[in-house]
Amino acid sequence: MKVKVISVLEDNYMYLVIEESTRDAVAVDAAVPKRLLEIIRKEDVVLRAILTTHHHWDHARGNEELARLCPGLRVFGADQRIGALTDTVTHGQELTFGAIRVRCLFTPCHTSGHMCYFMWEDDSPDAPALFSGDTLFVGGCGQFFEGTAEQMYTNLTQILGALPKDTKVFCGHECTIRNLKFALKVEPENEIVKEKLAWAKQRDDEDLPTVPSTLQEEFLYNPFLRVMEEPVQRFTGQTDPVEVLRTLRTERDNFKKPKERPNPPAMLAFDWGLFSPFLEKK
Repeated sequence: MKVKVISVLEDNYMYLVIEESTRDAVAVDAAVPKRLLEIIRKEDVVLRAILTTHHHWDHARGNEELARLCPGLRVFGADQRIGALTDTVTHGQELTFGAIRVRCLFTPCHTSGHMCYFMWEDDSPDAPALFSGDTLFVGGCGQFFEGTAEQMYTNLTQILGALPKDTKVFCGHECTIRNLKFALKVEPENEIVKEKLAWAKQRDDEDLPTVPSTLQEEFLYNPFLRVMEEPVQRFTGQTDPVEVLRTLRTERDNFKKPKERPNPPAMLAFDWGLFSPFLEKK
């Protein structure tokens, strides 16, 4: 099982999972058809299915075009709002694509129909993979657009958090640096957060993705998985884990981006008066 990480749009990820013996492939959150088809041709594989985590346009907008271009393509998901949906899946349902096995994990909260996909191959030495959409991010979790803190707590602790700790986490967005800056605010003494943030900044400088992480790693620096830890509870002023999670999400929603440093060429242009004609009052 080979996973191609594909950066699209502003900060989204879509994925192509290749069954290497048959050269069949499954896409996860196929938002940009042209880019996906380029990689399919380059890898010389056949796209058999799309697994869509949720209906938001930046995860599902390519479904209709791909269904039109690839006759017989199956589109899996748990929400009738997903475009070109052919197969509605339920929690715990298992799918098979050659040697690749998929377990569907229902995680409502970010949207009411959000589904994560846990993938593995029997008798493979490779770690399993979790495609977590907008439920679990590297260092964070998704916003509660259509759900509650109680739902997200169940998602993170009983469903995703219960998976094997070596599971590789492939999430829906590249927001690792901001997530870890918030994690550092929550736990300023957490050395693992500091190390992961420095690593993520280096990856960003090199224009490289920060996915995948592993579930085991997430429990060391992701505050949304650390709601039982004393420093996290102290930050939130709560001890009940659901209330800790609720407060964390509110604080994260209000967490401001650091002020952008002025663009040096723009500052030079101001110094040289190049913008003056446009700034003078008529």
